[in-house]
Amino acid sequence: MRGLGKGVAVLAVLLFCLGPALWILVTSLKSPGLVDDRPPSLLPDLQLDSYRIALARRGFLRSIGNSLVVAGAATVLTVAMASLAAYPLSRMRRGWRGPVLGLVLAASMFPQISIAGAVYRMLMGMGLLNTHIGLVLPYTGLMLPLAIWMLTSFFSRLPRELEEAAMVDGCGPWTIVWRIFAPVAAPAVFTTAILVFIYSWNEFFFALLVMTDPVMQTVPVAIAKFPGQYRVPWGELSAAAILAVLPLTVMVLLLQRRIVSGLTAGTTKG
Repeated sequence: MRGLGKGVAVLAVLLFCLGPALWILVTSLKSPGLVDDRPPSLLPDLQLDSYRIALARRGFLRSIGNSLVVAGAATVLTVAMASLAAYPLSRMRRGWRGPVLGLVLAASMFPQISIAGAVYRMLMGMGLLNTHIGLVLPYTGLMLPLAIWMLTSFFSRLPRELEEAAMVDGCGPWTIVWRIFAPVAAPAVFTTAILVFIYSWNEFFFALLVMTDPVMQTVPVAIAKFPGQYRVPWGELSAAAILAVLPLTVMVLLLQRRIVSGLTAGTTKG
């Protein structure tokens, strides 16, 4: 009886969490006429008209490409810079490491709106508005403190014997980071990269601020501009939302073991 109660509770939580996503999926598979029915139909007629309109008429496929380029570049740049910063921080004395990491994290505490003006003026002065690199740089700056904190926490738990043995063999700091630490820290680095990619993919504020050209819009901005002046195309909006979430969902499902191992890596000493 207790097992049945737990099963019902789990099912209720799943329905509560997945209910909105399932409704969006059902709406995206309805024909335009069925979407506007009142009361709404609970079952779709399995039409793909909304997907074709979203991809063809609104250039949503181009927005997906922009998001892939920006999120991928921001992830590579952030993880590379965070790895180089986390290694020396992990080897600092504990009395110094805490305050330095506190300052690093403090840099990420400012609301985005408070730095929007300065970021916009800097990018405009460098001629980087409506460019991929103009969006990659703010994303890197926003995610770098968290990435440094995560990797420093893991690097600090790696045995110093690895570093000392590499030094005895004549390895320099660069070789130690990329040849010794990087392979051992692969789970943590991989998890950090996934978190940075997800943030960059979903970020809206700076994407709206920097990408004013419709050709350069990323996925969140493109979805926000779907509604018209007199009508909200719920079918197309739902289809675009499914297309936007699909890459992240597939990535997480395929790499869930690596994500879990990265989140738990370094929590215990060998």
